[in-house]
Amino acid sequence: MAMTGVLRPGHAQMRVLDLEESVKFYSDVVGLVETGRDKQGRVYFKAWDERDHNSLIIRQADKPGLDFFAFKVDSKATLEKLDADLIAFGVKTERIPAGELLETGERVRFPIPTGHVIELYAEKTDVGNGQPYVNPEAWIPAAEHGIAPTRFDHGLLYGPDIDGAREIFEKVLGFYVVERIVLEDGKTDLAIWLSCSIKAHDIAMVRHPEPGKLHHVSFLLESWEKVLRAADLMSINRVKIDIGPTRHGVTRGTTIYAFDPSGNRFETFCGGTSGYPDQQPIKWTMEDVGRGIFYHDRALNDTFLSVVT
Repeated sequence: MAMTGVLRPGHAQMRVLDLEESVKFYSDVVGLVETGRDKQGRVYFKAWDERDHNSLIIRQADKPGLDFFAFKVDSKATLEKLDADLIAFGVKTERIPAGELLETGERVRFPIPTGHVIELYAEKTDVGNGQPYVNPEAWIPAAEHGIAPTRFDHGLLYGPDIDGAREIFEKVLGFYVVERIVLEDGKTDLAIWLSCSIKAHDIAMVRHPEPGKLHHVSFLLESWEKVLRAADLMSINRVKIDIGPTRHGVTRGTTIYAFDPSGNRFETFCGGTSGYPDQQPIKWTMEDVGRGIFYHDRALNDTFLSVVT
């Protein structure tokens, strides 16, 4: 459901330390589908039930982390309008030509005050999910290998000026705040969860002194049972788990956080509230922040707070 012209998170490009080890991890353990490799050496993936060509791109680098995070918009006309709106708002944009990413149209790239690079695009090749568009089956048994998320869902970014970033997302891109954690003064946001749809969130941000940091990218599962199955597969494959399986208070989603071989954190989750832009944001205060993040444990762990890439 597109409320504003921005449809959903479309792709993220991440840096990894060992490309082939990471390809094996995201293919065999996470259960993504490899869809291509380009001349730059980047490897492209999608979740089995996604229809666009790619949602996760990885490249070899000296340090892990996030290169950029992108959202798909509903048309080329919307892309042009949002580019103009960003410029009018004082944001410097850059046009990335079609084809620079495999099977992806022209992108509008711009920095946000947290130190991250965000992209918008309107076109990506529909490669399908292995099912016809007429009379499909409910699911494809052969597609569910590994953890097998149904889609790339959201990201959590760490950086200093989440207030400036929030302004861009709300005033230019049409997002709205679903939930927030406020500091002891009762006013300053420590963290915000923003949506462009009716999802619990499409992107989230935490106030952090270092710019441009990635806390996690997230993949959607269909049920709590699938989250528990993911925990088993992580244990079988000796994946380093940060925390979980557990539940969030914020968004109410059930979750596991773990690390890929390069130290990039990823989440497998299901559920969560539905948000609407006419609803008042839910506010969490610092005295109850542990329950807000980890509802069962009611306390934050050190790694979750401190480890970012």
